[in-house]
Amino acid sequence: MLALHPTHPQKCTPNLLPARVHHSGPINDAPRYWKPETDEKGTQHVYFRGRHFHGSVLQVPEGYVGAVVNVTDKCLPTTQTQNPAQPRDSAEDEEEEEEEQDEEAQETVKIAEIVGEFDGLVVWEHGGKVDEGRDAYVRGVGEWVGWAESMHVDGDGEGEEDEATNKA
Repeated sequence: MLALHPTHPQKCTPNLLPARVHHSGPINDAPRYWKPETDEKGTQHVYFRGRHFHGSVLQVPEGYVGAVVNVTDKCLPTTQTQNPAQPRDSAEDEEEEEEEQDEEAQETVKIAEIVGEFDGLVVWEHGGKVDEGRDAYVRGVGEWVGWAESMHVDGDGEGEEDEATNKA
């Protein structure tokens, strides 16, 4: 599990390439290798290592924020949640509580630093526009957002935000 720790994130635009780049460090002269241009239809074009890529902008849905994170080796400190003033009913309850604490203790929560934020990303495809119905990244964003929203809906079909709006 990860705990997001905000730092001073910079605005950025991630680019998802249909290629493997065997480099994971800074590039001193990025404009020399990466200069996308936009045509009159709004499609981006770039040549990278001699290949023509077509890019489509995929906006992050409203109410969400895209984040670029750096997972660190630091772990979130664990805290004891037991209330000492709360009496235990029996030895059986005590055993169950110890088992739950053991399970919680085994799960480490690593800290992920937010180093960048974005409102949209560019998905690139070889030789033609991205097929949004077949592209795994485009479909994945839609499916994950739908799944996340369904996880935060109560039994009446209203989300947490809807309830807050209705109560105000």
